[in-house]
Amino acid sequence: MNLPTQLTVLRIILTPFFVYTLFLDHLIFKYISFVIFTVASLTDLYDGYYAKKYGYVTKWGKFLDPLADKILVSAALIAFYILDYIHLWVVIVIVTRDFFITGLRSYALYREKPVVTREYARWKTFMQMTAVFIVYIFLLVDYQARYLEQNYVVVEFLRKINFTNKLMAFIALLTLVTGVLYFIENRSQIKTLFISFYKIFIPSE
Repeated sequence: MNLPTQLTVLRIILTPFFVYTLFLDHLIFKYISFVIFTVASLTDLYDGYYAKKYGYVTKWGKFLDPLADKILVSAALIAFYILDYIHLWVVIVIVTRDFFITGLRSYALYREKPVVTREYARWKTFMQMTAVFIVYIFLLVDYQARYLEQNYVVVEFLRKINFTNKLMAFIALLTLVTGVLYFIENRSQIKTLFISFYKIFIPSE
């Protein structure tokens, strides 16, 4: 197993640890959770860097890397929902769209016919991860204010205007729009995918 793949696997392994520590009811564990999540996120940068620099780009890596990203982000979104920082529909839209496209990319990789990827998809990913970090930081500061029984004016204002929900609602809509564009540009791949599933589950006599 090469270094980029090891980093990708590490990202998956770290996911349950950041979730577990996030739900522990103590301020120090909340910050430990954030550190674990940050380290996991950084592995995404370095596995891609090393894969391209040393020519470690493999089919297994192409499949596992985006899957690890989706597992990490989806776990964070579900945790945010449980902790009442974002709405359920936001989680459903983002997670459904991202995992469906990950499945489509994996299928296209199997057929050796890469899907069309535009620059807006990369910007979506960047903005999505940035928003997750913003919500995470707000969660930490909000919890710290309540844990120390202090009143942070900025936190109170952001909570009053429902900041995290509005931010992630925007990201969900952006994710949905880019997903529609992605489906349009790769409609031939999607058609082939559905035909393949149809033949598997409803074989011809």
